[in-house]
Amino acid sequence: MIDIKDKVVYITGGTKGIGKGIARVLLANNCKVAISGRKLADAQAAASELGSVDRIIGIASDVCNYEDEQRAIEAVVRTFGRVDVVVANAGLGVFASVEELSIEDWNAMIQTNLTGVFHTLKASVEQLKANKGYYISIASLAGINFFANGSGYNASKFGVVGFTQAAMLDLRKYDVKVTTILPGSVTSNFNNHVPNDSDSWKIQPDDLGELIVDILRMNPNVLPSKIEVRPTKTS
Repeated sequence: MIDIKDKVVYITGGTKGIGKGIARVLLANNCKVAISGRKLADAQAAASELGSVDRIIGIASDVCNYEDEQRAIEAVVRTFGRVDVVVANAGLGVFASVEELSIEDWNAMIQTNLTGVFHTLKASVEQLKANKGYYISIASLAGINFFANGSGYNASKFGVVGFTQAAMLDLRKYDVKVTTILPGSVTSNFNNHVPNDSDSWKIQPDDLGELIVDILRMNPNVLPSKIEVRPTKTS
């Protein structure tokens, strides 16, 4: 089993929901963590809530902007000396029929969910190669299952799955491991949802954190390149 103590992890979209849950579990397993969000105040507030300043930092970065992600990685390296693991989690969803989905909403989903995942890997790839690191994208079961009113979201998440799997083949020669996780229903703040008791049947954000810990600790000879995760039961 791999020792992940003091591994340095960068998580995009880490101020709430899935990203925050992943950060919480990684901190509990003695990793050092950097979380990013579009607003510095939100990222710093979440970091302060989650842990001590020597173990976690909050960074402002919009994954739609490649230079933001470059600066975020530079900030992680300045603070912790390296980047070992990257979790590309930032995402958004707008659900409407093709004739009603706006150009602006389509572009926002593609830019955040798909291009943002590319920006995050592009900005961090040299650190990952140097440290024989791990890149994990948070896709969705919507990346393999299409549904009505999901054209923009489906397109972005199908793209994330394809991008991450191709990147896995590109980077394995450097001993960089790449995985995409495809969750089903998760309790989160996604799409302006406020988590409540009715979400108890869903996957919880910390569950995905535990999954990532398990992945990071796997035998180096094993690469779970694509993982589908569903709630045990339905609502």
